[in-house]
Amino acid sequence: MDILFQTLSAINNPGLQQALTPYRWILGIVGALLLLFSLYILARTMWLKFSLLFDLTEFFTFRPYGLRRMTGKWQKIQQRLGTANEAEYKLAIIEADGLLNDILLRMGFRGETLGDRLKTLTPAIIPNLNDVWQAHQTRNNVVHDPDYRLPLGEAQKTLAIYEQAFGNLDLI
Repeated sequence: MDILFQTLSAINNPGLQQALTPYRWILGIVGALLLLFSLYILARTMWLKFSLLFDLTEFFTFRPYGLRRMTGKWQKIQQRLGTANEAEYKLAIIEADGLLNDILLRMGFRGETLGDRLKTLTPAIIPNLNDVWQAHQTRNNVVHDPDYRLPLGEAQKTLAIYEQAFGNLDLI
């Protein structure tokens, strides 16, 4: 106990405190400048605004932020099946796969490709995970095989799988 009291006496020594006063001022000014710089960066980057906007929007609407935009993209993808053009069917599959990829990225799933992200998922997250894998394989066939034929029925089935996955994620 005596050692503790001696240490506290040495620290509270008026001579030592007097000698440390200039350093206190310098460190106080540096701290204030760092605080101002941090506030300036937060104001310039819009990070704080977006994080508050996202949270408030989700809180008051009971839906994920950006749901309306996602629904609009999904409707455009489905409209591609209304044409009688196989290229439009293929493009719809590619866009649906890309939309799932973007969603999983935003949800924080890691991986370089959609296939890597799908490996981290479980059926608890997306119950039709095996079907999503098949849909992703269809997309890979469309992208990597120029002679691949995609009939309307298969395109509709594949988009229905993506739609079910989006529904399981509460996005549609």
